[in-house]
Amino acid sequence: MLLCFLIVAFILGKWAWPAIVGMIEERGNYIEESLKKADEANAALAGIKAENERLAAEAKNERVEMLKEATRLKEKIIDDAKTAATAEANKIIENAKESIQLEKDNAVKEIRSQVAELSVNIAERIIRGELKSNESQIDMINKLLDEVNIAKS
Repeated sequence: MLLCFLIVAFILGKWAWPAIVGMIEERGNYIEESLKKADEANAALAGIKAENERLAAEAKNERVEMLKEATRLKEKIIDDAKTAATAEANKIIENAKESIQLEKDNAVKEIRSQVAELSVNIAERIIRGELKSNESQIDMINKLLDEVNIAKS
């Protein structure tokens, strides 16, 4: 049995063990290369992840800037609209004031005209009533002359 064992050990040692050891080494090399490739893939994945995070941060910053710009633009538009509305309101108020003043001036002129006309009519009637006779006319002339003389003195 020892002889059989030695023959089997010799045959295995000569042809089987080198093939088995070669396959084990080959398998070890394959596993080692696979681990290296996995590490490289992980490193590449980490780089891609970092790039994605950087791009996401840039996109976020850009979005924030766009929102700020939109807010500034909105505020400018609102301020411009307020300014334009205020200017238009002031213009309308000024036109209304001018129109009111013109109407007031016209009304005052009309009233003065009517008062003058009424005054002349009243004075005419009074004078007609007082100056119906020659005697009253002479008295009126003398009174007026006396007033003129008093005013000159």
